[in-house]
Amino acid sequence: MLDAKQRWFDILQKTGIFSALTADQMSTVLSVLFYCEVEAGQTLVYEGELGSELFVIAEGSVSISVKSGEETIVLGKLRSGDFFGEMSLLEQTARSASCTALENTVCFMLKAADFSRLIANEPVIAVAILKQMLNSTVSRLVKTNSFLSQVIQWGKDAKKRAITDSFTGLFNRRYLDDNLESIIRRQAAHTGISFAMVDVDRFGTLNKTYGSVFCDSILLSIAEVFKSSFGKHDTLIRYGGDEFCFIIGGDFERALNACNNVCTSVYALTFAEHPDLKVSCSIGLAPCSASESVQNILKRSDEALYCA
Repeated sequence: MLDAKQRWFDILQKTGIFSALTADQMSTVLSVLFYCEVEAGQTLVYEGELGSELFVIAEGSVSISVKSGEETIVLGKLRSGDFFGEMSLLEQTARSASCTALENTVCFMLKAADFSRLIANEPVIAVAILKQMLNSTVSRLVKTNSFLSQVIQWGKDAKKRAITDSFTGLFNRRYLDDNLESIIRRQAAHTGISFAMVDVDRFGTLNKTYGSVFCDSILLSIAEVFKSSFGKHDTLIRYGGDEFCFIIGGDFERALNACNNVCTSVYALTFAEHPDLKVSCSIGLAPCSASESVQNILKRSDEALYCA
């Protein structure tokens, strides 16, 4: 038991929020922390619920997500040494996001009432924690989670803006990076799922020949083809420039037929400014399994795109 306590003591003292504390100060803080074990998939806090606790992750990892309509949007991941719930600790406000364990996770919880007692009885310790809390929060928001600060300030509109490509109206790369793994794991075992990487053929040459303004209209027309070719169980992403991705629900045959229809419909597009112009796209399609790594799925679809 003593060894376990010392282990957690050592881990917590190295976390950002407690890193400025001496050993004696850390012992004082440890005496008011509550030990929590959560299993993978268990939600620690829910968006919108009233809370008054801060959680420090000692072992494992946690995803941060918000709801936008019926969509669940993953904002990011927290790992050992990170913390969450600071606004609820300080102001006892409604949670701005849900936090769910991605694996079996150990957290230490600090309640607002206990922190208030720390402020009254151990102000030096409380100030040191507050300072590190502020530094860590600002750094997190500025470097990787500016989206979260938008969510806190502006709500659902900001959520939509942060994951949407403003030009085409499709999802953006941030959405892909944060959600691809969870979408594949969720759908692969149930409805089946495929992943496609898409390039507009010779788009650089088109840009040089016809100019960026006209080529922007080409991209918008192609994006409309994508939207009309897929259903509500499919996800369309603008990866960047003239590169797109599709996450296609259902069996591989459905995905293959949909992608063939996309290629046919894109080639059928006409443009009044240049009536003789024909554009085309290439698609690399790969079926997905729940057990396969995202990296390997991306690699296979990229190889298929290269062949196309």
